Formats: sequence, C-alpha cells, structure tokens
Amino acid sequence: MSHIREMLGELCEAFNAHDLDRIMTAFADDCILEMPKGPHAWGARFEGKHAVRQGLASRFEGLPDVHYADQEHFVDEAQQTGISKWMLTGTIGDGRRLEVRGCDFYTFRNGKVTRKDSYWKIVEGAHDRDRTAPS
Repeated sequence: MSHIREMLGELCEAFNAHDLDRIMTAFADDCILEMPKGPHAWGARFEGKHAVRQGLASRFEGLPDVHYADQEHFVDEAQQTGISKWMLTGTIGDGRRLEVRGCDFYTFRNGKVTRKDSYWKIVEGAHDRDRTAPS
C-alpha cells in the first residue's frame, strides 16, 4: 500500500474520531486548508498550522457529530497528491441532518499535508427541486 493512501485512511479515521491533535500531526507547518463554504470562490481559506487547526475545530463545532463514511482514496504518488471521496453526515445547529457526498484533494511534501481542499455537493430542498426542474 502506498504511503499516501495509508495517510488518507488514517486521516479519515482521525476526522471520524474528532481528534484534532492526531489530525494536525499529519499537516506541515505551512499548510493550507480550503473549506467548501465561505465568502470567496474557493470557500474559506486557512493558512498555517494554527489557523488550519482553528478551521477544522470550527467544522467539529458546526457539525458536532460529523462522520465521513463510504471512503474511497485515489493516489498519484509521482505528484504527491491524493483524493479522499466520502459521504459526510452530521447534525447542524438547528437540528437538521446533513448528508452530502464530497471529497478532499490533498497535496503532500515530505510525508506531510501541505494543502487540503474540500468540496461538497450542493443539496437542494424539495421545494427548490420542484421550482428548478426542467418542464
């Protein structure tokens, strides 16, 4: 098994355990995290290990029961990149359940994560689908 594939599996386990210390051991000091939601086209960006930790902590606060299931990992060792695809579930602050397919694009250097770029599918409510469905 590749080193990157092994790391992606370990990262998913650490995220499911909500273990920030364990997660952050995989990240380089100069890492970057791009979250799917934010004020810019790239979502919200956190730069540096301290800021990335705060960004990830906010994920656990906003989705205290967040869980990543149905994980698949894709690796390009030559490019030092990997993708983790998953089904995220969790409960948001107002009690609504979230279930969304997404993926993380990872870049590595010297065995550490230098970039984690997250993407989620946009789930529309039933009234939105009815209004926007083609006639």
